[in-house]
Amino acid sequence: MSESQPPGPTRKRWLRRTLLAILLLAFASGLGVYLRPLWVWRQAMRAWLFLEGARSEYVQLGPYRIHYLVAGGGKPLLLIHGLGSRADAWALLIPPLARRGYRVYALDLLGYGRSDRPDVDYSIALETRIVRQFLDSQQIGQTDLGGWSMGGWIALKFTLDHPQRVRRVFVSDSAGLNFKPSWDPGLFSPRTPEQVDQFAAILTPRYRHVPLFLARDVIREMRRHGWVIRRSMASMQAGADLLDGKLAQISLPLLIVWGKQDATTPLECGEEMHREIPQSILAIFDGCGHLAPVECRRAVLPEIIRFLEADPPLPAGAQEFSR
Repeated sequence: MSESQPPGPTRKRWLRRTLLAILLLAFASGLGVYLRPLWVWRQAMRAWLFLEGARSEYVQLGPYRIHYLVAGGGKPLLLIHGLGSRADAWALLIPPLARRGYRVYALDLLGYGRSDRPDVDYSIALETRIVRQFLDSQQIGQTDLGGWSMGGWIALKFTLDHPQRVRRVFVSDSAGLNFKPSWDPGLFSPRTPEQVDQFAAILTPRYRHVPLFLARDVIREMRRHGWVIRRSMASMQAGADLLDGKLAQISLPLLIVWGKQDATTPLECGEEMHREIPQSILAIFDGCGHLAPVECRRAVLPEIIRFLEADPPLPAGAQEFSR
């Protein structure tokens, strides 16, 4: 018998202990997924982004510590997430955009993700100032902008306030115009498994019942951080930062991406934005809801890249894409 191999009984004990360790690890992993599925998913996403070359960084903007992701090199592109979301909502788009020669930044807005949560109003105006301060901190004079849902509202307001600092902008299922929602605003910070189900149903036409263990974790997180979402929602509903009647002032290239079945911000909002901004492009994706950049990314991402890279800019118009 080789000296490097344990003798019979010792080797059996070693195999049993190894097998036990593997079983315990599998059990612990399964238990972690069951008890804290959101945490496990985020850790997995962070690991995947790291392997794809994205870095997790922090920057101090006045009194606030802001977290962001950055990947790639070249032309700057800043991505802004929506209400109740975080930077890694863009995770599936960051690596391919970085590979196209962009230095991609994705913020955790103030109050979200791993950024600070101070006692403030969380208005669109405040988050827009955070975007400006972030660009200043990175010494970015001009950038391409992408915004999703509430992030689209922030991107459009920033473009109106600082047009010289934006080259091109795309928004997906953007908020910002006045409309009467068909859903309860409280669904964005659900308190019961039934509300989690209802929230999922307005986000995607591919809705399936949310497993109870996942719903419980969503509710647990809302108990800790839902107050930020409710404060953001209250500020938006107050109407001080609405963009109605202002969008015609935008003169730079704009792509408006919309899920045709979006039940959160209806297609009528995207069509109104397109009417108010004559040079805009409206890209409608059939079979997609509010999560179009993720659930229909194989169709959406090529259109975003085509828009950003076109020289000269693409002509205005509207087009519908099917899955």
